[in-house]
Amino acid sequence: MSDLPELPDLLATLRAALAGRYAVERELGQGGMATVFLAEDVKHHRPVAIKVLHQELAAALGADRFLREIEIAARLQHPHILPLYDSGRADGLLFYVMPYVEGESLRDRLEREKQLSLEDTVKITADVASALAYAHSHGVVHRDIKPENIMLSGGSAVVADFGIARAISAAGEGQQLTKTGTVIGTPVYMSPEQATGNPDIDGRSDEYSLACVTYEMLVGMPPFTGTTAQAVMARHSLDSVSPPSIVRATIPETVEQAILRALAKVPADRFATTALFAEALAAPGAPVGARRITRATAAPRWVGLPRGVVLAGVAVVVALAGWGVLGRGRARTGGAPGGGLDPRHVAVLYLEDLSPKHDLAYLADGLTETLIADLKRAGLDVVSKNGVARYRGTEIPPDSVARALSAGTLVRGAIDESGGRYRVSVRLIEGSSGADFRRGSFEVPKGNLLSIRDSLAGDVADFLRQRLREEVRLREEEAGTRSPEAWALVQQAERAQKDAAELGSGNAAAAAARYTQADSLLGLAENADRAWLAPIVQRARVAYQRARLEREPRQIETWLRLSLGHADRAIQKEPHNPDALEIRGTIRYFRFSKGLEPDAAAADRLLAAARADLEEATRLNPQQVGAWNVLSVLYYQTRDLPEANRAALSAYQGDVYLAAADAILWRLFVTSYDLELFLPATDWCDKGRRRFSTNPLFVQCQLMLMNTKAADPDVKLAWQLADSVVRLTPERDRPLRRLYQQMWVGFVLGRAGLADSARRVLNRSTGDPDLDPQRELLGYVAAARLSLGDKDEALRLLSQYLVANPKHRDGFRKNVHWWWRGLQDDPRFKALIGAR
Repeated sequence: MSDLPELPDLLATLRAALAGRYAVERELGQGGMATVFLAEDVKHHRPVAIKVLHQELAAALGADRFLREIEIAARLQHPHILPLYDSGRADGLLFYVMPYVEGESLRDRLEREKQLSLEDTVKITADVASALAYAHSHGVVHRDIKPENIMLSGGSAVVADFGIARAISAAGEGQQLTKTGTVIGTPVYMSPEQATGNPDIDGRSDEYSLACVTYEMLVGMPPFTGTTAQAVMARHSLDSVSPPSIVRATIPETVEQAILRALAKVPADRFATTALFAEALAAPGAPVGARRITRATAAPRWVGLPRGVVLAGVAVVVALAGWGVLGRGRARTGGAPGGGLDPRHVAVLYLEDLSPKHDLAYLADGLTETLIADLKRAGLDVVSKNGVARYRGTEIPPDSVARALSAGTLVRGAIDESGGRYRVSVRLIEGSSGADFRRGSFEVPKGNLLSIRDSLAGDVADFLRQRLREEVRLREEEAGTRSPEAWALVQQAERAQKDAAELGSGNAAAAAARYTQADSLLGLAENADRAWLAPIVQRARVAYQRARLEREPRQIETWLRLSLGHADRAIQKEPHNPDALEIRGTIRYFRFSKGLEPDAAAADRLLAAARADLEEATRLNPQQVGAWNVLSVLYYQTRDLPEANRAALSAYQGDVYLAAADAILWRLFVTSYDLELFLPATDWCDKGRRRFSTNPLFVQCQLMLMNTKAADPDVKLAWQLADSVVRLTPERDRPLRRLYQQMWVGFVLGRAGLADSARRVLNRSTGDPDLDPQRELLGYVAAARLSLGDKDEALRLLSQYLVANPKHRDGFRKNVHWWWRGLQDDPRFKALIGAR
């Protein structure tokens, strides 16, 4: 609570203290740092605004240093900067004096109009950018750009409180400002670097804040909102920005690009100056040299094919399990994380019909009801269509609807048509505040209405599930610690991990640097809250992912031991934590799959320990998606194909928020393929291709299906698919990946009756120990040669493969894959695998 006296006392104190200089009339308003009074400058006979710092803040800052710093701001002279007339202290009060502006603030206008015209938005942004560019050239960063600090008068915008936040920040160095509860800046408009407490921010931080304001002028709300300052600041650092055209389709492309560039997470990705931002914004017909800046949705790193019945190994899921998908199934506890409405309880309100003739109500209703059904089938807690029907077409505020339905998340949207296409826009709304926190837009060409309904509903459902995952994660992590510092550090670390994952093997050095940064942040978070398990589990994940970047076994082992140490520490603190058990099981299985345990008996114990950890994680939390995923790979390794498929299905059913949908769909495809369930395999492949068009796995699965009765052997298409896989693969992995795709084309050539061509291609696909140390390709090419009827060559290649992988003989003995049925009765084959 503030120590500020009651307003009448403060007014009386101020009047007495400034008598003869200012005639103080009345209060104009209060903010987080000061109370504002209207007064008259007695000497110059002009109205002024006097801001009086709250006493607790003034005491924390110290008058002398604050006044020295504010004097620097007072030197700024620019037509779009509201000048500082005076400052001082009187009767224990710190104050500063500015002109009283006849007009209104930008906040006042936004409250009245919600959205501004493009012309007015560009003009206001240009005025503010001009003021900021001038101040930045004098070494002054505003630090608190927001609509409340932008005054509109006489057709121009002027920036108020210029330098005040800087003065407070500079004067407060080394002081206990946190004790006052004062935050320098406003979270809704705060740049990621300012939100994380970086003391070395520059003008690009103001540019980000101005871009938030510009976004709000066009869209009607800022890019990120939330119920707590922590949640908002985390979204600035972690979440991609919804393009403003989703809400307002008339925004020119280059204007949108300029805004999104200015909202880049990394200062270096923004415009160098606010002046350049304003120029780009004011020239909608000119290129701005910026791509749309959103968090990349890059395809996961290719980590090698699963080792079929012949070649068991680690699929992409094991890579994904180490970051961001561990424990990301349904929450294990009931009720809302942190109290209040539970974001996992969702109400999908009926979509509005915004078509020109208002004749799409039937499609809007059908889409809404299909969406509700799809989300229910996915396992979300969704209000029934009867429950939301009463709110169709009403103007009841979203937070009131949410309270009535006990829904922590509302979904609102509309359908429109234009140019032969249907367009659906959706918004996710925080039930407790009524604030939007995600937006999305989807288009399809007109056609069969049932197909359109199902296609749109599927796309929207995927979008909602993915965005809800982030909201639930933030709420759960916020509830997990009482330390704001620890929570903020974990959010920064998660951002660094995502950056590293996106860089992947394409830039291993940069990815390694980001993982190192993430570990440092998590170490600080662990120190800030010793009781919080999340930073320790995350450190295990980071070290695991760091191991995956390495190719040298000794380096891999070093990182895995570090990762295992963190996992063991987490389990010592909380023995029944499924996230900790999952990451330890994943690490153990990865060590086994890489052959890092040379002793056969020790390797068997390592595999058994991995299985025990993962199965215990799923027992404790049946929706532990990552653990089910890795178990699917592990069961596949031990040739228990039905169990591998069942585990993948369990992951799919538990993945309510699509935390690992690509990895799960791949596991479902591979296990169905090996079980000769070709129709389901085709379905899983199609689902993956629709959802993850840039993931090479879901191009390759089409090629693999040409090796079965489920698809015709189209040689031309096979080569096209093979080229696509290579193109989508990170550059350093392409030489090996090209050989794999040639091998699959060899299968297709054989099925197409082109046996000689198939043999030539397969002869070029066997690889060498440098490129393929575990000689996986030999096993694949052996199977392809057998499909051509070349038994002797198949046996020769298989023999070489088993020399390099002697442990795989057990897999052959346990379950002979359908590829090898032509050899299963051959005595030479039985001798190779050690069968009786």
